[in-house]
Amino acid sequence: MSDTDSMSTPVLTIEGPRATIRLNRPEHLNRLQPDDLEALLEHFAQIESDASVRVLVLTGTGRAFSAGFDLGKVAERAASEVEGESSGAAFEVVADRLENLRVPTICRLNGGVYGGSTDLALACDFRIGVDTAEMFMPAARLGLHYYPSGIKRYVTRLGVNNAKTLFLTGQRLDAAEMLRIGYLTAMAPMERLDREVDALAATLAGNAPNAVAGMKRAINEFARQALDEPAADARARASMRGAEIKEGIAAFAEKRTPKF
Repeated sequence: MSDTDSMSTPVLTIEGPRATIRLNRPEHLNRLQPDDLEALLEHFAQIESDASVRVLVLTGTGRAFSAGFDLGKVAERAASEVEGESSGAAFEVVADRLENLRVPTICRLNGGVYGGSTDLALACDFRIGVDTAEMFMPAARLGLHYYPSGIKRYVTRLGVNNAKTLFLTGQRLDAAEMLRIGYLTAMAPMERLDREVDALAATLAGNAPNAVAGMKRAINEFARQALDEPAADARARASMRGAEIKEGIAAFAEKRTPKF
């Protein structure tokens, strides 16, 4: 992943079945602005509508993944009387939309992850981090009550005790501890980071897209204790009659890689 000379809203590139979104304000540790959130939603919509995309990698430019949402913008919009205009509401929409994307998602944590961006990474299905990464959730020190869906994501993915430690103490964690509590799904030195990300992305992109999308949805719904059981059952039954299972069984019998 190469740096860019100029700062901008997040950059989307699509190469074959893989989409990559790169946060692109390296001089400010990729601190997110309101127009970055709008750009992310536009990129998510484009990915969702492109059937050729099978996996998304989210990463940052420079030495940090992201310093979170611009605190100046938080203060500026905190007094808004319109709920939809608050920075917290806008960020919540982006994180929830990312979690619910059709395609599997990998966060390539190229460095530190702070504040709201910790939830952006947590909304991804997998997080592969460089071994010098760190995380920090300063909400309690700022007097900020975090938005409920973000807290729920922490609790369901990391457990109650870890969520309390991160939110209530504002404790800074290094990469090894991030891996131990399950925030990172894998950790690698910088020279091996892309190799790890590429390998996982290739695996995910090579699997049956409808089966992957349906099971991802069911897993997320189970985690939130909000399973749409009739819909999940209908997807499972449909998969038994679909083209994907026919190709998968044929490829297994013929000892070849399936072509979904």
